[in-house]
Amino acid sequence: MAGPNGGGRGRGMKPGEKPKNVFSTIKRIFSYMSEYKAFLVLVVVFIVISALAQVAGTSFLQRIIDDDIKPMIGNKTSEGMHKFIKTLATMAGVYVIGALSTFCYARIMLNVSTKALYKIRVELFNKMESLPVRFFDTHTHGEVMSRYTNDVDTLREMLSNSLASFISAGITVTGVFIMMCYYSWQLTIIVIVLFFVIVNITKFIGTRSGAYFKAQQKALGAANGYIEEMIEGVKVVKVFCHENEAKTDFDKINDELRDAATKANFFASIMGPVMNNLSYIHYAVTAIIGGVMAINGILTVGVIIAFLQYTRNFAMPIQQISQQFNSVLSALAGAERVFSIIDEEPEVDDGYVTLVNANVDENGNITESDKRTGVWAWKHPHQATGEVTYTKLEGRVEFDDVTFGYEPEKTVLNGISLYAKAGQKIAFVGSTGAGKTTITNLINRFYDVPDGKIRYDGININKIKKADLRRSLSMVLQDTHLFTGTVMDNIRFGKLDATDEEVIKASKLANAHSFVKHLPEGYDTMITGDGANLSQGQRQLLAIARAAVADPPVLILDEATSSIDTRTEALIEKGMDSLMKGRTVFVIAHRLSTVRNSNAIMVLEHGKIIERGDHDSLIEQKGKYYQLYTGMFELS
Repeated sequence: MAGPNGGGRGRGMKPGEKPKNVFSTIKRIFSYMSEYKAFLVLVVVFIVISALAQVAGTSFLQRIIDDDIKPMIGNKTSEGMHKFIKTLATMAGVYVIGALSTFCYARIMLNVSTKALYKIRVELFNKMESLPVRFFDTHTHGEVMSRYTNDVDTLREMLSNSLASFISAGITVTGVFIMMCYYSWQLTIIVIVLFFVIVNITKFIGTRSGAYFKAQQKALGAANGYIEEMIEGVKVVKVFCHENEAKTDFDKINDELRDAATKANFFASIMGPVMNNLSYIHYAVTAIIGGVMAINGILTVGVIIAFLQYTRNFAMPIQQISQQFNSVLSALAGAERVFSIIDEEPEVDDGYVTLVNANVDENGNITESDKRTGVWAWKHPHQATGEVTYTKLEGRVEFDDVTFGYEPEKTVLNGISLYAKAGQKIAFVGSTGAGKTTITNLINRFYDVPDGKIRYDGININKIKKADLRRSLSMVLQDTHLFTGTVMDNIRFGKLDATDEEVIKASKLANAHSFVKHLPEGYDTMITGDGANLSQGQRQLLAIARAAVADPPVLILDEATSSIDTRTEALIEKGMDSLMKGRTVFVIAHRLSTVRNSNAIMVLEHGKIIERGDHDSLIEQKGKYYQLYTGMFELS
């Protein structure tokens, strides 16, 4: 029984999820950009220049009308025209500087954010590679993937776009507000009052639109789910003549979707026109009041025109800030989720016994070698005496009263004791959840045992470095996983420095060579989609070849033939028989015919070994194994 599985889709980020610690998260994000401080300073400078250029450019309207055009009415002079052209050129120059500044800060921020995200992804992936198996047993694969996709993407959007836009909008609103107050505090008050009226009306419409869109999404999900269910079960529908009932149910679901979509899209479609009309009313009211003030000599025409332009520039940045604020908060929440993985405790490895190349003389003395000799030994430095001893790698495995649970309150194995001599084949049989796979997880040190001991060639495996321990083991699982690459690359995954000849030799040993030769490009055939272009049996044979090329003394076969047909099973078993020769083998199998030739068969029930012996002795006992083998009791 393995721990909680890691399948399924990631939940992603919850709608409206907020960060728990805003300031520390922001500080940590910027720590990834610390080496680009000079560029960040430039970004701020360019943002300020861009925002001020937009504000200053509008102010030229007042000068053009009041100081340049008005004096020339009825009295056009070359000097006046020159002044007018000069003001226009200056205004154009300000806008050009603003546009260039916008381009510069956007470009710099894009480069800086890309480099920062590169560091985050590298750190995230490196941490993932160092995490223990327990982490992946307790987190779905989709959830972990969402950190790389959803969360990192929201962070990218914030760093490359939202952050700069947020700052720019803030400076622009501040500058516009100051200029509005400078030109007319009376009109400024009117603008703010009307603006808040518009905001409240927009909020009213948006709230209702959001509620109906939520209902629409729920109804859409129900409709899609029903359609998918009917498509997948179309044969069952036709076999039981359920077509008319399916249509009736779909019509009901579709009606709910139509009603929700109509209401949602009604409010969404009126949002734009209402906003535009309110904006025009806002503009018209400001223009009328400003016109009255101009007629009474309180304000000039130029001031009114400039002020009206500022009213347009005032609403847009505030809306932008509102939009970017939610985006920033979502990104910070995503960043916290990314950092939560980076902050996970890595897999602890306090082992100090290592695997080395060795020479063995005629007296059996073992010495370490710098070259590959084909003989391996455990290098064991004894901390108490400082002495270093060498033990030949043979593959003897011993469990001594091992008790283990994935959770402290729930025990999976209870007092397991067993001994596997080098070259023996040990089989585990039992119902799902009996603890068979857990035993193999402990041999690999995917989990460490709190009670009891596991010895490998007489050495407590807690003293052996995990990487060295796992180099001496190979596993063939029921669910084979092939990587994108060639057939040759996938077999070589078991031993990265294997030559082409070694790969082909392993393939022949695993009985895979014959089918590989008939592939379009032989060993250079590309494998895609986790081996979607191969049959289940072919994938399994490649997995056996991958284990064979590693040439380990210990082999673990976990339900390696349970999902394939009998003919293919015979082919695979032939490959496995070749692979198992001279190795210590642990086999987990539902098909009891595959374990008949085992040296010892362990029958597990509720985490305990209830029967042990070879096939014949267990049949004679007429216990649980006998019941399973004769079909009186079935594995579940």
